Amino acid sequence: MVSGGIALVMLVVAVVVLIFLTARVKLNAFVALILVAFLYGILTGMPLLDIIGHIRGGFGGTLGYIGIVIVAGTIMGTILEKTGAAFSMTNAILRLVGKKRSPLAMSIAGYVVSIPVFCDSGYVILTPLNKALAKETGKSMAVMSVALATGLYATHTMVPPTPGPIAAAGLVGADLGAVIGLGLVVSIPAMIAGYLWATLFAKRYNIEPQLAEDYESVKAKYGELPSAFMSFLPLVVPIVLILLKSIAEFPTQPFGEGGFATFISFIGDPVTALILGVLLSFLLVKKETLAEATSEWTGEGIRNAALILAITGAGGAFGRILQNSPMVEFIENNLATLPLGILLPFIVSAAIKSAQGSSTVAIITTASIMAPLLSGLGLSPALTVISIGAGAMVISHANDSYFWVVSQFSDMDVKTAYKAYTSSTLVEGVAAFAVVIVLSIFI
Repeated sequence: MVSGGIALVMLVVAVVVLIFLTARVKLNAFVALILVAFLYGILTGMPLLDIIGHIRGGFGGTLGYIGIVIVAGTIMGTILEKTGAAFSMTNAILRLVGKKRSPLAMSIAGYVVSIPVFCDSGYVILTPLNKALAKETGKSMAVMSVALATGLYATHTMVPPTPGPIAAAGLVGADLGAVIGLGLVVSIPAMIAGYLWATLFAKRYNIEPQLAEDYESVKAKYGELPSAFMSFLPLVVPIVLILLKSIAEFPTQPFGEGGFATFISFIGDPVTALILGVLLSFLLVKKETLAEATSEWTGEGIRNAALILAITGAGGAFGRILQNSPMVEFIENNLATLPLGILLPFIVSAAIKSAQGSSTVAIITTASIMAPLLSGLGLSPALTVISIGAGAMVISHANDSYFWVVSQFSDMDVKTAYKAYTSSTLVEGVAAFAVVIVLSIFI
């Protein structure tokens, strides 16, 4: 094998190649990650049969740990979308906050909806209501769109069961309850930063909403919605159970060592908790559409999860190759004392995100790179996942599909979208990382 220093240089080359393949060649991230894993193994002098073994082991091991959780979370998100539960949650938040503070209401709604639903889908679902509120309250669509988009983004990159953070937790071996807890703590200031940017900066761009329906018409179109309580239930219950499991496994053993502690660990395991969330989400389905939900909607959720599973497994394969390279020992011996700390995963994630566009790909790729380095750098696995998520917000521009969803559905031209929206993702990501730095002092 090559020396550790050369292996580190080869990692930089591998990341550049990965960015080139995904951003320039537009090669699917799954294929790109597998190719780069092979390339890195060969260039570092790893025995050829070992390369195959590490790729297989990394792919299967990662999906064995986190695959069911990703599929269950995606199915749950699909059902919440199809049943109108996402709209019901938004209405509940709007009633609580009030129409006069509609940008804040949409920011909070985005924050909640994007925990189980992809931010792109969440934005499309909530756009009719967003436009109707903009018209009714006289707000510019620049304000309303940035408030909604940044609210969605905050949890999309940092709070499971969104697939990106779940995958990252699996890749670095972080406790999912700890990731949820820290993600909720960090994402709230990030959401507030996006909201303030929308109301204080984006307001200078006056964009009239192109209204197809008024507020009452949008509400009427959905017909009878699930209750707010039932809409929140499939989302809240798994999160609470996963957090309880993390508490139960504290060294102080707050729930003791008996059967109750075992039960909490069982029901709070991410697999159990998310499957329970799926079952609870079926309670939202009307009787006449139950057959469609159990077959077609569930199938759609599984199909949506397939690409994330493939990329996550490929990320695990790449990570296993890195873990078995001489680079790890070199970093432990030479770079662990450098004052990079929690900044490293943020910078790597931000660079990959800005270069190739997809936050999920940036999160999974960065987690794969960081996984073998955590012990040498002395980083908390859970906080590393949040730092990666913060970097994956920076910055959303023309190579990101979410940029086009936000701009096109909000009637913003590209120039205005860069000024109002792209700038907000930079502010939001930096704000999130600032909180991560503070937390790193104590964790």
